[in-house]
Amino acid sequence: MRRNRHAKIVATVGPASSSPEMLHALFLAGVDTFRLNFSHGSQDDHATVHAAIRALERDVGRPIGILQDLQGPKIRLGTLAGGRLDVAPGERLRFVLEGAEGNRDAIPLPHPEIFAAIAPGQDLLIDDGRVRVRVTGLTADSLTAEVVIGGALSNRKGVNLPGTLLDVSPLTPKDRADLAFGLDLGVDWVALSFVQKPSDVIEARGLIGDRAGIMTKVEKPQALERIADIIRLSDAVMVARGDLGVEIPHEDVPGRQKELIRACRLAVKPVVVATQMLDSMVSAPTPTRAEASDVATAIYDGADAVMLSAESATGRFPVETVAMMARIIHRTETHKLYRSIITASDPGEEETPPHAVATATATLADAVGAAAIVAYTLSGTTAARVARRRPEVPILALTPDEATSRRLCLLWGAHSVRADEVDTYEAMVAGAVAHAVEEGFARANDRVVIAAGIPFAVAGTTNNIRIAQVPPA
Repeated sequence: MRRNRHAKIVATVGPASSSPEMLHALFLAGVDTFRLNFSHGSQDDHATVHAAIRALERDVGRPIGILQDLQGPKIRLGTLAGGRLDVAPGERLRFVLEGAEGNRDAIPLPHPEIFAAIAPGQDLLIDDGRVRVRVTGLTADSLTAEVVIGGALSNRKGVNLPGTLLDVSPLTPKDRADLAFGLDLGVDWVALSFVQKPSDVIEARGLIGDRAGIMTKVEKPQALERIADIIRLSDAVMVARGDLGVEIPHEDVPGRQKELIRACRLAVKPVVVATQMLDSMVSAPTPTRAEASDVATAIYDGADAVMLSAESATGRFPVETVAMMARIIHRTETHKLYRSIITASDPGEEETPPHAVATATATLADAVGAAAIVAYTLSGTTAARVARRRPEVPILALTPDEATSRRLCLLWGAHSVRADEVDTYEAMVAGAVAHAVEEGFARANDRVVIAAGIPFAVAGTTNNIRIAQVPPA
């Protein structure tokens, strides 16, 4: 089955969407990749959903991506006497490394990495920034702070440190256990939380290898300082606007989103825009106009995919939400200004033969009015290089590798098909034409433009373009 859009949809699975019937309905509504959020649910729960998605995949005869999202480190307050503490601007507080039920003079903050890294003048943001305090003094096991923005503190609320680089691995013991479990299940992507520096991605790569793609979640300002290296080491990137928007000014988030999408396009890495995209549809059957505009903005920016979180995991209208997102994408991509905007945001290209061939493929397909671009790809790189130019015609990605076909469910414009390997040039052309017709992209006398690497079955060798015509009926 073909989608009538280029950008993809990622949907989080939760209590509202975990049944086989609901997964099937969500796929039909437009989901291309399902997200398993390991911050919630047991491993057994996720295994059941994973099995249901793979059964759905067999039923519909189409590859479906599965993204495992690891929880990452969680910096939280301890418990407070009475469970709550109201603080006012200008008030002095004291946070301690160890303590039971805290009060104003001893608020538990059981994270030694904070006391080792923070300095006077830096801020702590509590409960998604609803309360802000500024450090005024520090010892080995306590710190004093002045309240900048007052509010209510309560048990186990999250703490963010926007100006502090913490010496902490992005992979907790729980994450390592969940990662091993997910890799054994056969997830296609692993989303890595709390990345601050390139070595965090390298650490994950040492555990994951090539068993799944690494999707780095950009949610820390420290990551933005080394973003070129982080993108280079990742297989995909998620613009995690919720956490990022806590630690950088809200007014900076839209610009950062555009920068990240552009950088990922240049690096030929899929990029997902996430968090609160249609948040009101958690409880309402329609989104706000601002939310619809937010989704459209990500599409105009050239994002490969947009993601639903609570909307599909716990919301009252998961199917309606996915359908709405699909409609917004379609209407945006068919708007008269879309093509000029997406072309104007082209990030350029690296001066290498494979990139030049992919660029020429996209340009040629548009110039000859091709029905489709057929990209033979082993690792997915050829299809990604073509997709970077955001051509007007669809991309039919043929791969003999099942894992690649599933990962391509995240790539802009790619309709992935698992196909047998070819070993001759003639078989390549015949196979491209046959699959283009079979998948509904081309009819008699239509042209298709084929991109491939020769010798065959060697990853990353995009070096050949061919125009082929479908024989008359």
